[in-house]
Order: sequence, then C-alpha cells, then structure tokens
Amino acid sequence: MPHTVLLAEDDRAIRNALERALTLEGYQVVAVADGVEALAQAHRNRPDVLVLDVMMPGIDGLQVCRVLRAEGDRTPVLMLTALVETADRIAGLDAGADDYVVKPFDVEEVFARLRALLRRTSPVGAGSAAVPAEAPRPEPGRFVEAAGIRMDPQARRAWRGPRELELTRTEFELLELLVRNAGIVLDHSTIYDRIWGYDFGPGSKNLAVYVGYLRRKLDEPDAPQLIHTVRGVGYVLRED
Repeated sequence: MPHTVLLAEDDRAIRNALERALTLEGYQVVAVADGVEALAQAHRNRPDVLVLDVMMPGIDGLQVCRVLRAEGDRTPVLMLTALVETADRIAGLDAGADDYVVKPFDVEEVFARLRALLRRTSPVGAGSAAVPAEAPRPEPGRFVEAAGIRMDPQARRAWRGPRELELTRTEFELLELLVRNAGIVLDHSTIYDRIWGYDFGPGSKNLAVYVGYLRRKLDEPDAPQLIHTVRGVGYVLRED
C-alpha cells in the first residue's frame, strides 16, 4: 500500500506541482488549501505523514500541528516555510513539527525528508493517549543510559534523572544516537545520515537548530550541559 500524504498549501501553483510530484513518486496524496480543511481531513482519515505550509490564512500550519499534538496525534509533520530565521524554525519545532523545508525547495529534498520521516515512524505510541509520567520498571536490556539520560526506545520515552522529557520524533532519534555513542564525537555527516538519511551539506543549519532545541529541553539550572559542540567536527554527549 502506498504511503498517504496530507498536503496543506494555500499557494495553488505550489500545491498542484507538489501534489503531482508526490503522486508520481508513488504517494497517495490528499491536497487542501487551508488549515481548517487540513484538520478535518486529518480527523477523518489519519495520513502517514503531513506536509504543512507554515503561512496559511485562518489556521496556519503551526496551529494545525499544535492542535494535533494536543490531541495526542504523533503523525510525522514536515513543515514548508519561507521563513529562514532560526527563531522561526524553532517556532515550528516548538509546535511539534518533526522537520522543515525552506522555500524555494528542490522536490528531491522533500522526497528525502519524507523518506527519512517515514523510516522512523513507529507504531508504538503513534497517535495514542498520553502515558503515565512515572518511569516503568526496569527490564534487562530495554533501556539505553548515559550521562544521566535514560531512554526507552520501545516506548519512545526519555528522562534526565527523574524528569521525563517531552521530545518530538526527530529530537528523540537525535538524543538516542548521542546517548548510544556517549563520549564519541559524531561528525555532521554521520548524524545527518543516521537521522535524516541525507546529508544536506555544510550550509545547512538544520542540525544546529535541532541540537539547540534539544539542549533547551535537556539543560537544568546548576547541572552540567550534556551536549557539547566540537567546532568544525560535530557533537558529543558527555557529562562534565
């Protein structure tokens, strides 16, 4: 069965072109022109992935994403945005988006990001109700731990000490990669390949945005920073 894509884009030319391209790529596409219809379609038939334009009249892409996340819907979301400032990208991540593409974009980049999101899609916890806050009982080999971080990949839950972290799908994948390689400096290319399945080149700020946002969720007052930047190389997780 082909993957289903819900595409919400108010620019008719972009919407029609992207709908054709996705269909030719083998996706089953439902294309709508605004956020109201996007929410209606998402509630009617949940897609495998959503592609949302940030700037839409009425209910925009960020609001659509916030509503779905508040309802417990964890369907992957790829944002289309003409906004290139870091603060704008962080707003998208804050709303619960998993990834973004900056306009004007190459359709092959959209395909690559969708493939990466769909590869990481897990039926565990997708669209389910919120789970209890307390940590589950230990099971041998179930948890991944390093530098005070504890992760349960099966349940897609993570804690720093007793505090549970609220992470998007991409943030969870990135943190898990760093925890599994604690103390090892991972270069940019390796992280891009493992998380997105595609190296977006030296000019991309995608990784830096996600690392910055993950740090905001991890960092605590009077506690050591866990994710360290190794200039010109990449990132490493360590407690020092």
